[in-house]
Amino acid sequence: MNNSSSVARLVAALRDELDRYSEGEKIPSSRALVTQYQVSPVTVSRAIASLVAEGLVSSQPGAGVFKAAVRRRAAPGDLSWQEVALSADPPHAALDVGPRTADAAGVLATLTSPPPEVIDLNGGYLHVVLQPERALAAALARAGRRPGTWSRPPVEGVTELREWFARDIGGLSGSLDASDVLITSGAQSALTTSLRALAVPGSPVLVESPTYPGMLAVARAAGLRPVPVPVDADGVRTDLLADAFEATRARVFVCQPLFHNPTTTVLSPQRRGEVVEIARAAGAFVIEDDFARRLVHSDSPPLQPAMAADDPDGVVVHVRSLTKAASPSLRVGALTARGPAYERLRAVQAVDSLFVPRPLQETALELVGSPAWTRHLRVLADALRDRRLVLLKALANTELVPANQPRGGYHVWLRLPDGSNDRAIAAAALRRGVAITAGTPYFTAEPPAPHLRLSYVCTTSSAQLEEGVQRLQGALADVQ
Repeated sequence: MNNSSSVARLVAALRDELDRYSEGEKIPSSRALVTQYQVSPVTVSRAIASLVAEGLVSSQPGAGVFKAAVRRRAAPGDLSWQEVALSADPPHAALDVGPRTADAAGVLATLTSPPPEVIDLNGGYLHVVLQPERALAAALARAGRRPGTWSRPPVEGVTELREWFARDIGGLSGSLDASDVLITSGAQSALTTSLRALAVPGSPVLVESPTYPGMLAVARAAGLRPVPVPVDADGVRTDLLADAFEATRARVFVCQPLFHNPTTTVLSPQRRGEVVEIARAAGAFVIEDDFARRLVHSDSPPLQPAMAADDPDGVVVHVRSLTKAASPSLRVGALTARGPAYERLRAVQAVDSLFVPRPLQETALELVGSPAWTRHLRVLADALRDRRLVLLKALANTELVPANQPRGGYHVWLRLPDGSNDRAIAAAALRRGVAITAGTPYFTAEPPAPHLRLSYVCTTSSAQLEEGVQRLQGALADVQ
């Protein structure tokens, strides 16, 4: 039996047993629990630790384990004053940009786990069956034995990990080294640091349209004004990008050139160069969100290198993370930049969070340096290809056939018939037992057409993908 499941079962059993005890009453000893439930002493120890963490029992060394007193929460006071405090701008505000808000609806939609009976075609992280759990556990164990693991790391990050990211991003050209890399707590933290460091509150920031809602939330929370630049089959429209820089005098453009979220497009080679040249001419930065590079499928053609790898002048600030390809809890990423921009990024991150915990960095270093990481990426590439093909085959029997069929990333972007209500369809789908993503939150203004996004990495199997599409078909019929 899996040890983690043994612990979970014992915890559930002991929770039920606690109902028979009075507050402060001693529960059976560890030895008695081992005999009663036929489990190991380690399992009992971990189950008791879990109950202590939940506040259900208290452990008193030498005396035993006792049922804890029930914690009674006091009634909340009058919180209405906060509406005024959080909404009122100071009278001397230089720019009338409105209050800064943290609209996390688009982010929370992909972070919320649906009930077990609901098929998840919404989330953005690998299901546990696709994660390298054994490799992660082994890396964590090795990291824990490293000398200095629990000491304070350098503010910029552990040197060896920075060197690895420099090679991973810069490629064979050797265009980047450790001094260009700043370790971050995942890509979301890197985006937050980048926008706060490179753009002034109240100023415009150019974004692709549609784009990742989490980035829009970061921009708005920083007091920035996202300005959309449309995307087509070859990526961002560079003719409109140049116009947008001229019209807004923006100093930052955020883009996802590889397997763009949500459209899945790949920025064409010609436009890659144009994006950098247009930004350079405008005296602006390009934030390259390279979130999907390790989500390439096994039938994909060779990938273009990162734009940062061909940028000696520091126009491109690159964001990369291990999270998407490993585990949502391995929140380790990297920012690359050069010159004063790097110093600004370093200062902002230090003020916000001091540094990334060293045990997490050491675990990441152990993981990417092991043969298990290469094997995992190879297995994952096959699994992503197979799931994509299963989903596309299931969609072929519907009216929802994506115009773009990517060989990378983890989702498809579907154009709905004109007049469709994407939010109503998403709600109907949830009632049918499948969680999907409405397209509206991906646009900074009114969307030009209704869309849905379907993820294929959050299900337990390909069979669940097929069942999810069948339930979606029922939802479409419900709203017609």
